[in-house]
Amino acid sequence: MLTLIIPVYRNEGSLPDLLIAIDGLAKRIEGGMETVFVIDGSPDGCYEILRRELPLREFRSKLILLSRNFGSFAAIRAGLAHGDGEQFAVMAADLQEPPELILRMGEVLRAGDVDVVVGVREARHDPLLSRLPAQIFWGLYRRYVVPEMPPGGVDVFGCTRTFRDTLLRMQESHSSLVAQIFWLGFRRKTISYVRHARQHGASAWTLRKKVNYLMDSVFAFTDLPIRILMRTGAVGALAAAVLGLVIAVARLAGSITVPGYAMTVILIVFFSALNLLSLGIVGSYAWRAYENTKARPLAVALSIEKFGSACDGGLKDE
Repeated sequence: MLTLIIPVYRNEGSLPDLLIAIDGLAKRIEGGMETVFVIDGSPDGCYEILRRELPLREFRSKLILLSRNFGSFAAIRAGLAHGDGEQFAVMAADLQEPPELILRMGEVLRAGDVDVVVGVREARHDPLLSRLPAQIFWGLYRRYVVPEMPPGGVDVFGCTRTFRDTLLRMQESHSSLVAQIFWLGFRRKTISYVRHARQHGASAWTLRKKVNYLMDSVFAFTDLPIRILMRTGAVGALAAAVLGLVIAVARLAGSITVPGYAMTVILIVFFSALNLLSLGIVGSYAWRAYENTKARPLAVALSIEKFGSACDGGLKDE
């Protein structure tokens, strides 16, 4: 059986089409399918709609309500943890990834030759103003964080139960689930697809979230900021030594007669700012390490409800 995980956040408008698409998938998936919807603290009526509609559907499903918005990665991990299948796949609720991609992932995983399969975009029907920042973002991500990352990033993936179990053992706060997938290795395969244009609502993948995601990935998977600081400090020390030698020679030669008040102030301000930047970068690493020592759960499920042929009506666990 394949477990399909769908994180839901502000997707009220796309839910009717999503349920129709899952109805079709459930009839075509070999070996059966269960769908795990994870409501990630969505402020709209997503939970109420699914709570009303899922008992009327024939496919097997679970509805997980998180206590607040923990983020899509935490929601996906919660769905993976509560899935009962032998294969797992993740799908976005906005239907920008074609549902048929799940069928292809299931076929690849059932063949037994790979442990994880990732969807790679061939093209995306998004406006230029949306595509350009995304290209820049993923270009930086590939350059400095995960070189194996596809140029368009990864939004959907599938895996075996063994890979799922290994992934869930990585309980890291402020990390990147996608980067963890590539870090783990295993036997991996990519499947290309064309991303559809968004039909309902607006993307919750804002610039602020992209910057936070990039920062979390950098601090969790590379020591690049520390190496930049070390090199900047070395260059600054060398430049200061050369400048000091030049000033000393000029002073002895009588070329400097007035104390350099302006230069002194500029140097103090520059190196003070550099010192604050350095403390901020080192502090970011220390803070993330401290967060991981707390061992808090990455997400808290308020309720878990089961629907479909495996249940009589809705079964609720709290």
